[in-house]
Amino acid sequence: MNPTDEPRRPVARLVPGFRDTYSDEVQARRGMFETIRQVYERYGFVPLETPAIEFVDVLGKFLPESNTPAAGIFSWKEDTGKDEEGKDREEWVSLRYDLTAPLSRVVAMGHHFPLPYRRYQVGPVYRREASLEPGRFQEFYQMDFDSIGVPGVAADAEACCIMSETLEALGINRGQYIVRANNRKVLGALIEKIGIGAKGQETAWSEKALTVLRAIDKLDRIGLDGVVDLLGIGRKDPSGSFTPGAGLYETQVEQVRSFLEVSSTSRLDYCRSLEKMLSGSKSGEEGVREMVEIDEFLRKAGVDEDRVTFDTTVVRGLAYYTGPIFEATLTMEITDSDGVRRRFGSVFGGGRYDYLVERFTGQRIPATGASVGVDRLLSALKLLGRVTVGSSTAPVIVIALNSKNLSEYHTLAASLRSAGINTEVYMGGDGLAGQMRYADDTGKVVAVLRGDREKAAGTVSIKDLRRGKELSAEHSNRKSWLEALPGQVTVPEAKLVETVKDILARYDPARTSQP
Repeated sequence: MNPTDEPRRPVARLVPGFRDTYSDEVQARRGMFETIRQVYERYGFVPLETPAIEFVDVLGKFLPESNTPAAGIFSWKEDTGKDEEGKDREEWVSLRYDLTAPLSRVVAMGHHFPLPYRRYQVGPVYRREASLEPGRFQEFYQMDFDSIGVPGVAADAEACCIMSETLEALGINRGQYIVRANNRKVLGALIEKIGIGAKGQETAWSEKALTVLRAIDKLDRIGLDGVVDLLGIGRKDPSGSFTPGAGLYETQVEQVRSFLEVSSTSRLDYCRSLEKMLSGSKSGEEGVREMVEIDEFLRKAGVDEDRVTFDTTVVRGLAYYTGPIFEATLTMEITDSDGVRRRFGSVFGGGRYDYLVERFTGQRIPATGASVGVDRLLSALKLLGRVTVGSSTAPVIVIALNSKNLSEYHTLAASLRSAGINTEVYMGGDGLAGQMRYADDTGKVVAVLRGDREKAAGTVSIKDLRRGKELSAEHSNRKSWLEALPGQVTVPEAKLVETVKDILARYDPARTSQP
């Protein structure tokens, strides 16, 4: 090696479609998880965790836009031991693309829990995107709830209630969202009516039928004309990229268009309209009956149509749904990074999947559930001002005025931590101005200061940083502000914990001055 040659340094970079998540968003997400968890547990759901990696055949081919098992997923061959002949065995494994397929595997493996089994789970999922649009990622979080072993549609109606209650618990008001429901059996009847499928089950649908459903599922994004193009020969998007269509005849396209244009003033009106349109289809009639039952459940539960409505255009992309399907859409408009006003769209969705466990066992176990698109919903909550970002995990900082007294500062911090107050001791080596700047930058609420004078008097100085910021407007420069120390009190050391708790309680009503 030439002594003048330097070793090649790696380039710091991210894999496309992945991102780093910093503390403010991690904390906001954690608070969101806690709010959702409380709603799920209120309904009796219990937590479950499953691995991020599953065998490809366990996950199955259910992703939208996927024509092969390996499409849309991150997969590779893994050495899984020896086969019956003693040879090395390699099998395809994959990062999970959702949390529902792994749940069906857990149930099929016969874990001893009573049915119905009601579980919730939160975790990252992974989907390989052929092309990445701005704001789309290949790793994202979901938070699911599912009911396993639940025949009938009461659990589907309950799911709509849970979705509505969850959004409201997160601060999204009625009128800012709507839960829209439909039924895959109704969609199956449409497929049957236009002559490209015989049964309303995903296992019987042809690839052409799935292409039709995928086209309908894009209605919110590309409009009715765009869907019509995808039902026919195909569609060219504004970038010039061409997507092949389903190749339906004109008469078939018109039948689908009529279905999508069904308008209803109420949930029952939706049912009446489809009852006429799908008359003679066993699948369609069954689907409409189920929707009537869901409407009855919702009415008795006091869930009005401004919270849950029925809509023929709801499809849901995953292919394993078999009955009622539902999604929650945010209806308020937001201004995107380009200054364009638009609606945020779907943030929560799911449906019934009665055949997922049967793939493994041959025994049909009915199931239903829904999943929050965590990252998308968190973005919406930020824009609505429903989450606070930038707050510190430790609201209190002990300022290190003299490096020789560092152990004493840690003793002060320990007394606060023992009282349940998260506290940081400054370890950076800066002077007072630098430490106060750090406290401000990291969102601290209280600063504790003890110099030689306070030490000799057995006191501590405690600064309310938020109050100090309000009072700082009275001072023309930082030097005079530091000299005046607005919002600061000096108390006996014995009153340190009490005083800090009182200050924190001003900004967080959940805190009290009680030990």
